[in-house]
Amino acid sequence: MRLGPLSTLLIVLGVTLSACGGESVEARAKALKAAIKPPAARAATPSPPEEHGTVARDGDVGTYVSIPWGFSTTSYWLEGPEGLVAIDTQFLPSAAEEMIAAAEAATKKKFVLAIVLHANPDKFNGTATFQKHGVKVVTSAQVKAALPGIHEKRTRSFYDRYQPDYPSELPQPESFGDKTTEIHAAGLTLKLHVMGAGCSEAHVVVEHRAAGGGDLFVGDLVANKAHSWLEIGKTDEWTKRIAEMKKLKPARVYPGRGLPGAASLLDDEAAYLDKVVSLVALEKPTMPAHEGALDRIEAALVATYPSHEFPVFLKIGLPAEWERQARAARK
Repeated sequence: MRLGPLSTLLIVLGVTLSACGGESVEARAKALKAAIKPPAARAATPSPPEEHGTVARDGDVGTYVSIPWGFSTTSYWLEGPEGLVAIDTQFLPSAAEEMIAAAEAATKKKFVLAIVLHANPDKFNGTATFQKHGVKVVTSAQVKAALPGIHEKRTRSFYDRYQPDYPSELPQPESFGDKTTEIHAAGLTLKLHVMGAGCSEAHVVVEHRAAGGGDLFVGDLVANKAHSWLEIGKTDEWTKRIAEMKKLKPARVYPGRGLPGAASLLDDEAAYLDKVVSLVALEKPTMPAHEGALDRIEAALVATYPSHEFPVFLKIGLPAEWERQARAARK
């Protein structure tokens, strides 16, 4: 998803209380919260109804991006001969409704399936909205198991700000099982790859037109020209996910942030994660973090990737990576 500056700051404020543990995380989260205070009117008032998300189409793949009030969240759809398949269900139910209306109007076809790629509200909050339209919503058993805890945390952060346009009840996608599987929907054959931890504890990656080196929908496992969300501190596992996706030999990759692109986006993400890990390792991390170390690492990453969006994500991600390496060094 692509975020404006205000939305980026709101995300960080919303998730700091549920970030990975440790003194460095808590200290930086408190400092960040004290430093960034969105205007009271914006915090209390929904976005004007005349604003609308944007829609784009590239062949049989469509993209919907919500307005900044909904964190400029990106969802995709695939057009088949017998209907549409959604990839992720949007952050706000109102955006899910707009996506459904826009895609169905553009294609003259109905959604028949939606797939949730991992347990974050920008992926699963629109589940009930799709289900209300008679659309089957699925995810892996592993992602479904992670939903209750994430929903509880994010509801504490977001519900008061967005009500009534935020689901208070736990979204309930169906499980397609705990193993990689092929599904047939809308006249399409899709391969749903069940993967382990990366930016979330569990992921689904959707492969379309697999036989011909086709499309790979990867969610936030790839960020194009944006800093990655390192909140859970599992870059070692994330690197394995990149290697798994490269073995699929896609022709085109559809990331959770930034524009779709060639398979080289996977190499770019791997190089970014390697850079994060190496910069942290240079500081020989122990707990608590050395004074000024996290700031030095952040500055080095921003200098290495000057055109990357969302450097504010590093305020949470770098302490998590620091803690991962510090724990590993103690073993």
